[in-house]
Amino acid sequence: MSRTTTASSSPRSPAERFAVPEGARAIDATLKRLGIRPSRRLGQSFLIDPFAADAEAALVEATGGHPVVEIGGGLGMLTAALLRRGIRPLTVVERDPRLVAFLRTTFGGRITVEEADAEAYAFSPGATVVGNLPFSVATPILLALFAHRTPRVVAMVQREVAERLAAGPGSKRYGRLSIVARLYGGVELFRTVSRSSFYPVPEVEGRIFVHTARAGPLPVPNVEHFERIVRTLFSSRRKQLVNLLSRLGRPKIELVRLVREAEWPADWQRMRPEELPPEAYFRFATALDAGSAL
Repeated sequence: MSRTTTASSSPRSPAERFAVPEGARAIDATLKRLGIRPSRRLGQSFLIDPFAADAEAALVEATGGHPVVEIGGGLGMLTAALLRRGIRPLTVVERDPRLVAFLRTTFGGRITVEEADAEAYAFSPGATVVGNLPFSVATPILLALFAHRTPRVVAMVQREVAERLAAGPGSKRYGRLSIVARLYGGVELFRTVSRSSFYPVPEVEGRIFVHTARAGPLPVPNVEHFERIVRTLFSSRRKQLVNLLSRLGRPKIELVRLVREAEWPADWQRMRPEELPPEAYFRFATALDAGSAL
């Protein structure tokens, strides 16, 4: 089940300090020196709040020797927080060669920096993944991590995306993304990060969340078929389920039988897609696949 909690950050430890720029003025100067202009198209902003970085790093919970991969090291704000909390070995994936050089110079041999696009990167099985994801490209990266069965994902994304991931049935945020996230595990919401915590200031707030992978097998026999069912049934959110099921291309009598097998509520014909819990979709997909493939 998804749930919401708050996370407080502890003061930064003076035991290990790094030449990481803090504050909008310092970050702006560093970006100019590196010849970097943040991409509005990618929703790229740099975190300037070390306490938000520490709150995120505190959620990683990696034990000594457990591999951790940070997506998008940027100017090292989160990287420094992870190192201060003893998170090692730490690999940082960064696509911009100028930032790659900056991170290697700043942190030296304390981390491994790989120049790569997170969407194409081959994450090590079993690694914990953490990162502040560009708001406009976060969703495909997260879905790939979930499908990869990444044990623990700690990320800061656009607040709306985080809340959609964690949403439950009956809420305005609940939808396909919520159900797919639940297919692969559970989501817990943490700290909301204000717009002023970033430079340049984005149009929306950020939010930190944790996705923990489901133990054991997935609750559906065929993920591709399941995603097709959910996509079809959520294609018209305001329509009732009884009118949407026909889009699956099966005879009505068969669909009604499958609904009974899936133990949907007795009044399901008057319900809309956002009113059914994920487990109801899991059972329906399993029943549908039991006879023959879509």
